[in-house]
Amino acid sequence: MEGKLNVQTENIFPVIKKFLYSDHEIFLRELISNAVDATQKLKTLSTRGDFKGELGDLTIDVKIDSKKKTLTVSDRGIGMTADEVEKYINQIAFSGVTDFLDKYKDSHEPLIGHFGLGFYSAFMVSDKVEIFTKSWKDEPAQHWSCEGNPEFTMVEDKKADRGTDIVLHIADDCKEFLEEGTILQLLKKYCRFMPVAIRFGEETVWVDSETECDKDGKPKRVEKKQPRVINDPEPAWKKSPSSLTDEDYKKFYHELFPMNFEEPLFQIHLNVDYPFNLTGILYFPKVRKTIDPARNKIQLYCNQVFVTDQVEGVVPDYLMLLHGVLDSPDIPLNVSRSYLQSDGNVKKISQHISKKVADKLEEMSKQRPQDNETSSQQDSEVSKSPLEEKWDDIKIFVQYGMLTDEKFCERAMKFYLLKGVDGTYYTLDSYREKIKALQTDKDKTVCYLYASDAEEEHAYIEKAKAKGYDVLLMDSPLESHFINLLEQKIEKTRFVRVDSDTVEKLIPHDDAIPEKLSKEEQEKLKPIIEAEVNKDKFTVQLESLESDDAPMQVTQSEFMRRYREMAQTSGGGMGFYGELPESYNLVVNINHPLVGRVLNETDADKQKELVHQLTDLALLANGLLKGEALSRFLKRSVEMI
Repeated sequence: MEGKLNVQTENIFPVIKKFLYSDHEIFLRELISNAVDATQKLKTLSTRGDFKGELGDLTIDVKIDSKKKTLTVSDRGIGMTADEVEKYINQIAFSGVTDFLDKYKDSHEPLIGHFGLGFYSAFMVSDKVEIFTKSWKDEPAQHWSCEGNPEFTMVEDKKADRGTDIVLHIADDCKEFLEEGTILQLLKKYCRFMPVAIRFGEETVWVDSETECDKDGKPKRVEKKQPRVINDPEPAWKKSPSSLTDEDYKKFYHELFPMNFEEPLFQIHLNVDYPFNLTGILYFPKVRKTIDPARNKIQLYCNQVFVTDQVEGVVPDYLMLLHGVLDSPDIPLNVSRSYLQSDGNVKKISQHISKKVADKLEEMSKQRPQDNETSSQQDSEVSKSPLEEKWDDIKIFVQYGMLTDEKFCERAMKFYLLKGVDGTYYTLDSYREKIKALQTDKDKTVCYLYASDAEEEHAYIEKAKAKGYDVLLMDSPLESHFINLLEQKIEKTRFVRVDSDTVEKLIPHDDAIPEKLSKEEQEKLKPIIEAEVNKDKFTVQLESLESDDAPMQVTQSEFMRRYREMAQTSGGGMGFYGELPESYNLVVNINHPLVGRVLNETDADKQKELVHQLTDLALLANGLLKGEALSRFLKRSVEMI
């Protein structure tokens, strides 16, 4: 038989070659997907009793013949009759899977293809494609051949075994697909979890010898060649969570990401069958101090066939920080399955994944370790929830989610944890209850004091503690954005870093400390100090503080510092703040004896020296005294002593 393919255009093959698929390598995935479908169809027919023969070995074989320049994909599945070849091959885009599913809607075996174009991806890399196929029905085998144009031939064949062999005569410009290493890499990329075993080449393994023993009488370990099966038809995400241990999950994690040597913190096993189908495992890795969502750490599968690791749209942006695998036949894909289409199902799946993550974190926040018989009461009281134990490693992830996903934010407000500088964790509600009595200002606003670096801001933390205040540690790169979010979400709330003002003004109250210097004396003092500081960087402020407070302190405006930090981690319309130079306040304690001494010093040189010494001490306390200024300070200090 000879004929012409039933297509709408004579130019179908150039279109296939250039535009149908984004990568030529996809052809191998498509052909093996077809082989898997043919095998799954046969299993369904056998289960229903329509096929009464022996299934036998259903392994799919991939073989290279470098001399003949061919690549062959063979299955022992359902095969095709002459009429079926005419229907499914000669009429492009008439999907055999669609037709089969219409007939067997209760099929228990998942089928992959939907478009009927997968077979033709073979012409992207081939000058000629042959099909040798024999149906499970008692009908003659068929040999179909086409050389990349609308002309084809089809004749009866002597093939005795059930199934289909697709033989690709690889084009000269695609010779890399005749190399074992290339094909092995593609099989591992696209097919390593397909539901039917796939065999390719041989591998060397070490086994116990059946004939040789070592000096201790134990069988020697010898090398042995055996057929290489490249896939795991039963990956962890297809199994019941109750059947898996933590070690099983970790083993699978390293199978997915062999170059990631850190253990995941924990995982979420997804298993949904209504209103859409979704399985998968998402792992929480340790999140670094910088937000850099790895865009290829979640792999998307369709019925165990790898589709893409670019899953934008399928999972919310903040979940890109997670690692793992998702498998869903309900995520619509374009004809190449390489780019996701956008529709309502994708949105529902995305929302469901976000909800499951929130559920998991909330559940962890409520769990407490069971006290054993030897635990003391004290141990019991300080035991941490699973969320507290993992919090430092996932806090930035939760913040990112709350900043970018409103629904997740609503849920997370229940379990988000604040951490004190002493290492104690609090929920948002419990912490507010703890501090509101002492840290509510004159405007009835609750003031949350925090430090970004417990060591650098140690002096300020200690002053706040001396006043009875509590201080939080808020040290992630998203903290400035997140603080803004909390101030919007929690009514009558203000966050203030401990070094943004003097301790008396961090939480303003109505009581004021009496001033020891008159207004006239203050007006005389201020220009004396301003003359000795960098006015572009420092603003001199005279304040009435306790006499035992430092004579001078350096503070930085909460508003300006916070918005500068936000501009540095975002950009856009906030670029203005990022361009502003850093500025500080030099707060002069007018009640300190040394400041009074500056005012009363009659020797101009000594007065100047004293101002420099007090100013440098304040800068030194903030890590702002460096280089030549630090050297001068050290020399001056020795001379003064």
